[in-house]
Amino acid sequence: MLALGAWLLTATFAGAQQSSPQAEPNPTPNLAPATGSIHGVVESADETAYEGARVELSRPGNATVATQQTDSGGAFNFANLPAGSFKITVSAAGFVTQETRGDLLAGQAYDAHTIVLPMAAATNSVHVSAESLEEIAETQLNLEEQQRVLGVLPNYYVSYDPTALPLTTRQKFELAWRTSIDPVTWAMTGAVAGIEQANHTFKGYGQGAEGYGKRFGANYADGFDSDLIGGAILPSLFKQDPRYFYKGTGSVRSRVLYAIAAAVICRGDNGHRQFNYSGFLGGLAASGISNLYYPAGDRSGIEVTLENSAIGTAEGAVQNLIQEFVIRRLTPHVPAYSAAQTP
Repeated sequence: MLALGAWLLTATFAGAQQSSPQAEPNPTPNLAPATGSIHGVVESADETAYEGARVELSRPGNATVATQQTDSGGAFNFANLPAGSFKITVSAAGFVTQETRGDLLAGQAYDAHTIVLPMAAATNSVHVSAESLEEIAETQLNLEEQQRVLGVLPNYYVSYDPTALPLTTRQKFELAWRTSIDPVTWAMTGAVAGIEQANHTFKGYGQGAEGYGKRFGANYADGFDSDLIGGAILPSLFKQDPRYFYKGTGSVRSRVLYAIAAAVICRGDNGHRQFNYSGFLGGLAASGISNLYYPAGDRSGIEVTLENSAIGTAEGAVQNLIQEFVIRRLTPHVPAYSAAQTP
């Protein structure tokens, strides 16, 4: 009996050991490391938000460099960054490059605050003579005179280089003359004259070869007067640039506002933005001169001339919008210029 009891006790204890589940170790949760972000704002020395500045983020021991361009408010933001040391480098054409260093903590939204870009002083490193500047501007102008929409239509009065030098008086007249004598300009003038003759526009000119010649001459004179007065004479007197400076960066809204404003605001030869006296007065002058050669029944008074000038300004805004969003894509062989803030 004692042996049987001992055997039963041993069997029961062994069974309990087999049926009792083994305790498993508590697994360590697999947590992803927390990431942070770095943000800031870039301004020029006059406290104006700088759009289009290049911002580089580098990390010690990491060969990869992240880059961004500041938005219309001058802001930048690098997200999903691991903790550790970093260096931010901000650069733009014509400005002194700035660097900011810091340490990013896990989960931190690091504020780099406002980074100010001082204007670079070219005279500190190299002496640039007036003659060499004119040569550079001439080279830039020669590139513009190769611009043709679809490889055919002249597109000379647009600069895709945001840092292009101002034109001299001679270069402004050269650009107006080059536009006026372009074969495509003659062909388009002839086509418009033909359409006007077919529609009996300006009946005082009559029909036949003589009527067509008068219509051709009037259309050509309109364009020539506008280019010469609004694109050369007045820009030389007021020291303004007659070209449209392509923006190409920033939000769609900022580019739309820029293109519309460019119909009444131009870049001065000093680099500052100012009211476009050249374009406004040039349009009025060209419209007034046209009364000398249009038929008496089609001549306009001062009220109509002012109305046509307002319409011309609105048309200029539409043309600028097309330039900003369409024409660049249709103009082949344009060099890839570095983005920079346009005045």
